[in-house]
Amino acid sequence: MTHARHTAPHDDGHHPLADEAEGYLLARLHHDDARREAEDLCARLPWLTSAQAEELSRHYVRQRVRLTRRMLLTTVERAGRLRQEYESRYATLRQALLRRHAAGACAALACAAGVSTLICRFGR
Repeated sequence: MTHARHTAPHDDGHHPLADEAEGYLLARLHHDDARREAEDLCARLPWLTSAQAEELSRHYVRQRVRLTRRMLLTTVERAGRLRQEYESRYATLRQALLRRHAAGACAALACAAGVSTLICRFGR
C-alpha cells in the first residue's frame, strides 16, 4: 500500500485574503473600541440630550478612527523604511562576508600550492 503525500505549494507567508480579513477585523476592533470610549464619555456627561450624545459619539468615533488610521499608516511607512535600511545593510554585510571567504579560500589555496611545491622540491 502506498501513502500519497500532499505537498503544499511554496508558502511565502503572504496570504492576501487572510491579510484583508485581518485588516477588516482590526478595523472593526478599533471602531468598536472607539464606540465604547464615546459611550463612556457621554455617560460622564449626563447633561447631554440624547441627540447631543449621539452627535458627540459620531464625532468622537470619526476622529478616533481617523487618528488610528494616521497612526497605522505612519507605522507602515516606517516599517517600509526600516525594511529597506535592513535589506541594504544585509546586502552590504553579505558582500563583505563573501569577499572575506573568497580571500580566505584564495589564501588557503596559495598555502596549499606553496606547501605542495616545497614537498615536491625537497622530495627529490
